Amino acid sequence: MTIVTGTGPRLLQAFDGHPWDIEAYLRVGGYEAWRKCVTESNHEEIVNEIKRSGLRGRGGAGFPTGIKWDKVLNHRMKERYFVCNAGEHEPGTFKDRYLVKHYPHQLLEGCLIAAHTIRAKASFIYLNHEYKEERENLQKAIEQARARGLLGKNVLTTGLDLDIELFSGQGSYVAGEETAMLESMQGRPAMPRQKPPFYPTDFGLYGKPTLVNNVETLCNIPPILRNGAGWFAQVGTDKCPGTMLFSLSGAVNRPGIYEMPMGMPLRRLIEDFGGGVPGGRHVKAVFPGGPSFSMVTADQLDLPMDFDSLKKAGTGLGSAGVIVVDDATCMVAKTLQFSSFFRVESCGQCPPCRMGTINLETLVSKIEQGEGTQKDLDSLLQLCGFVKGTGYCTLVTGAAVLVQSAVRLFRHEFEEHIALKRCPYQPAPAGVGVH
Repeated sequence: MTIVTGTGPRLLQAFDGHPWDIEAYLRVGGYEAWRKCVTESNHEEIVNEIKRSGLRGRGGAGFPTGIKWDKVLNHRMKERYFVCNAGEHEPGTFKDRYLVKHYPHQLLEGCLIAAHTIRAKASFIYLNHEYKEERENLQKAIEQARARGLLGKNVLTTGLDLDIELFSGQGSYVAGEETAMLESMQGRPAMPRQKPPFYPTDFGLYGKPTLVNNVETLCNIPPILRNGAGWFAQVGTDKCPGTMLFSLSGAVNRPGIYEMPMGMPLRRLIEDFGGGVPGGRHVKAVFPGGPSFSMVTADQLDLPMDFDSLKKAGTGLGSAGVIVVDDATCMVAKTLQFSSFFRVESCGQCPPCRMGTINLETLVSKIEQGEGTQKDLDSLLQLCGFVKGTGYCTLVTGAAVLVQSAVRLFRHEFEEHIALKRCPYQPAPAGVGVH
């Protein structure tokens, strides 16, 4: 369930009917923006309207969407491609899956507009292979839109040919990194590319300029073009306008997906919409953008939830996978949980990541099991410094940031594990402490 708060623009508009029912989507203004783009607007006008809206990518670093589109549209190479990245696999993030399942026509309309605007030779939606029902809904939406002449041959009788192909992804975390995704789409292992070249806008699918946007970013396109850039900027901040979908999970009474204006305090998300922490417990820490970004503590719950504010605070928003940790949780165990995730999900291509994630997990596990020493804790932090920023993608950097954040904020728990030679959150073995 998505709960919308505040006033102003909405990314999602409720409609009656099945998610793939094109009639229901048309009744709320669906495909109006697409019709206008094909029959009235030129490519530069579309890009300029997206720029004026201030829309930033709803994931990663929040790069301005209009600038990315402009770069591909005006690239000197004329063969270009478009890919929607629906390869969501970040712990605590599930909003894109929700959008694909419940709003397939809105996503499809955003994809059509993006592909048409950059004059893509071919267009794809990269979807996790385990998203069975989501794929079915999206395929039904594509078939209905094609039957209406909204995609395929001779779109809206204008002579435009534009189709969207679904591509089944490998379902791994690293495959969601855009260059790894593009590699897998060309039949190669899903491994991030070495840099340079840095961006798919210059060297993407088949070595050609490629526009890659995620699901939520593309779902914003139809309502922006239908209602205007000024409508979109009614809420949010000056530099981060609009709303964003927040995936809220962990120690909250009402986990789920919540649409909030950019800049809304973290406290409101957790307490007002998430219903607070269950069992009378309290917030101990929060991952505002998933485990790849630094945690914040209970005294930082008034931080505004937007890209710039969180970056200034030393963390990040990413794809807004908000994970709440309560005060009954061992932070060493929590760090080990996510360290294991990073180790498993490393593609093993670059040595700093392949070995670094293994060694980080090993040292954290040693401390959690009560076998660690002060030297191990020092080695853990030293290893973070060695591997941070050295991988072909950001996976090993995320693994290092996780550990650095945990030790910086909860060092006393690591040291208590070492001093007691066990986890203090677990009952002491029989006879321990008895004289």
